[in-house]
Amino acid sequence: MSNKVTDKIAEVAESVLATTDFFLIDVEIKGGDTPEVWISIDASDRGVNMDECADVSNEISFLMDAHDIFSGKYRMNVSSPGLSRPLVDRRQYPKNEGRKAKVKYKENGEYCKVEGVLHEILEDEIIIELEDESTLAVPFDDLVETKIIPSFK
Repeated sequence: MSNKVTDKIAEVAESVLATTDFFLIDVEIKGGDTPEVWISIDASDRGVNMDECADVSNEISFLMDAHDIFSGKYRMNVSSPGLSRPLVDRRQYPKNEGRKAKVKYKENGEYCKVEGVLHEILEDEIIIELEDESTLAVPFDDLVETKIIPSFK
């Protein structure tokens, strides 16, 4: 699918989410005989439950149909990003404070990787507590990827 279609779906999703405490993470269209629209949403301070995903999905589908984004059938999937997906929006960081993460960032043109606890989330940077209890400040602008490491305690 074209970026134009994805952009239009993102626009529709943003208009629906504007009345909620959710925000858009990603829109992906998987081709096939029946296109599948995958929309990922999150909230700053909590998780997203299945009923909320269903409500958002219904509203987005209604508006997509009203705007004739697809001429035929399509499938809609609305979900939270899940632990396997990297954090892609600054608004995802505060609720993950105190959790262990793998962080990839750029420093002086080089890629670096660290693992540690998201100790503090500031306006322009994150503070990671490393295993030796030292801390590392990484500006948001230098972040390449942050993945939460699940804890099963």
